[in-house]
Amino acid sequence: MLVAAAVCPCPPLLVPEVAAGAADELDRARTACSDATGLLAASRPDRLYVVGPTDRGAVETFPAGSVGGFAGFGVDLSVRLGAGPAGERPLPASLAVGAWLLDRARWADEPIEGIGVPERLEAARCTATGRELAASADRVALLVMGDGSACRTLKAPGYLDERAAPFDAEAARALGAADLDALRAIDAELAHELKAAGRAPWQVLAGAAEDAGLEGRLLYEDAPYGVGYIVAAWS
Repeated sequence: MLVAAAVCPCPPLLVPEVAAGAADELDRARTACSDATGLLAASRPDRLYVVGPTDRGAVETFPAGSVGGFAGFGVDLSVRLGAGPAGERPLPASLAVGAWLLDRARWADEPIEGIGVPERLEAARCTATGRELAASADRVALLVMGDGSACRTLKAPGYLDERAAPFDAEAARALGAADLDALRAIDAELAHELKAAGRAPWQVLAGAAEDAGLEGRLLYEDAPYGVGYIVAAWS
């Protein structure tokens, strides 16, 4: 059963070495992420899953010890997902950011696994995946990585789209309120058009939280660089 969840954005810019001279601009987001991951540790889970979006065609698992890095962003920095032998496949960027957050939080050695979720995965498959994760142990926690829209300003990666701000506002409300119905109802096609990579992981969370009775709290919501970043904690 799901006992806790942390929702965090997944831009590599969260890593100060990647952000370089702009590192201070995301300090509030990093602090909120630290608060959320701290609540995960306090829940004392039997198993932790880090769920993040990928550009692959199917759901993928990454065992404890899997390694990722930020060389593609010009930084010679590697991260490891928990303890264990290095996996054969590198972590996708979203899970690498998650591993960095856990390392920053000095996460202990509870069983951990990474779950890569295709950004275009249909909602029903997302929620089914969440149910499977929640049923895998008595006490399950999720670190859910994913961004909101990338169309909030003219300089945003997806340029300005007037639908982006309302989309992010409703996503932030739903995540802050642990509103499972609203998360399941997120329009996958609209999310794709707005380049909102968090849609599928958020719907995995909605599936995992069914019958768990968790309450949510919104810790951060902003759109630096024209991208919606949301941090929430469920317990």
